[in-house]
Amino acid sequence: MTVSPGEAARFLTRNAVDALPEGELERQLSKGRPLRVKLGVDPTTPDIHLGHTVVLRKLREFQDLGHTVVLIVGDYTGRVGDPSGRSAQRPFVEGEEIDRNAETYQAQAFKVLDRDRTEVRRNGEWLDMPMEDLFRLARHATVAQVLERDDFANRYRAGEPIAILELLYPLLQGYDSVAVESDVELGGTDQKFNLLLAREVQRAYELEPQSILTMPILPGIDGVQKMSKSLGNYVGVDDPPAEMFGKLMRVPDDAMPLYYALLLDDEPGADPREAKRHMAFALTERYHGGEAGTEAQERFDTLHVRRELPDDIEEHPFQPENGQVHLPALMAEAFGLSRSEARRLLTQGGVRLDGDELDGATLDVPADRLDGAVLQVGRRRFKKLRQA
Repeated sequence: MTVSPGEAARFLTRNAVDALPEGELERQLSKGRPLRVKLGVDPTTPDIHLGHTVVLRKLREFQDLGHTVVLIVGDYTGRVGDPSGRSAQRPFVEGEEIDRNAETYQAQAFKVLDRDRTEVRRNGEWLDMPMEDLFRLARHATVAQVLERDDFANRYRAGEPIAILELLYPLLQGYDSVAVESDVELGGTDQKFNLLLAREVQRAYELEPQSILTMPILPGIDGVQKMSKSLGNYVGVDDPPAEMFGKLMRVPDDAMPLYYALLLDDEPGADPREAKRHMAFALTERYHGGEAGTEAQERFDTLHVRRELPDDIEEHPFQPENGQVHLPALMAEAFGLSRSEARRLLTQGGVRLDGDELDGATLDVPADRLDGAVLQVGRRRFKKLRQA
């Protein structure tokens, strides 16, 4: 793909929030060499959701223009925990869990990135440093400078604890840029402070500072809060096709323009429902293939348009006690829920038996009523019950 530096810069920055310093990316592109474009990720969870793919898609655009992506797996920074956007300290994650998560994270990231143009590094390679090197790094920022960050400033004013280790995080991320000699670093808008501080760290180590691009943060399927697994408003790139399609059909109409711009590089049509169906199909097809997209759409129509039960309901055997079955225990076993979650769903009217909503007070059911019946939890989970 042959374009001028100006055209390339306009293409790459078209949906970014910040491209700093102004004009720097075009100057870098005019050098005529492949740029090293950095993204650091801390694999504190094993899954990538569509919010993560906003930055990954931008990285892919750099790759398609001939540049190299440096994907840094934060096996060391993950042990610290990125404080960006946090109102409290992150819980500690064991190193073994981070290592396991890193494997699945990379596999999912390559659903978007070009593996041949991606250099994967772990920052444990350089952050496992002698104390003297850490002392040198720590000289390049002041406490006052770090406390300028909104999240730190808010926690400080509220009297919330801030660990010394958290204060080091931006410096450690900045040193990543030194170690891989990045030309450009990408991140969400909540990463702006860290990305800019990395420029100062690079200068201190006599390297040319990177330019930065920040991307918008995708709201979850509630249309309000940031997409997050902990908030339950996420769509995972490895979600089963039917689940992915169904979740995307729940995105509020007013969030559709942003979903289209960041995930499809397009605009929604005038009919919100048809635009939503198109988006759900396109994204399910992207991550699971066209046949899976078609099947997911048909399943959605079966359940929510024609109000029919699906044909392929898995059977689940159960064993009664004294002719009765305790529903929370059955649901926990059949659907992988906790018993407290099962009780909550029953109370909220989220459980049906052969299409009839179960009362929240119904915890014990006669076995003969369950044998051969279809138990439905939420909109998309079904089990055909058989007495063992």
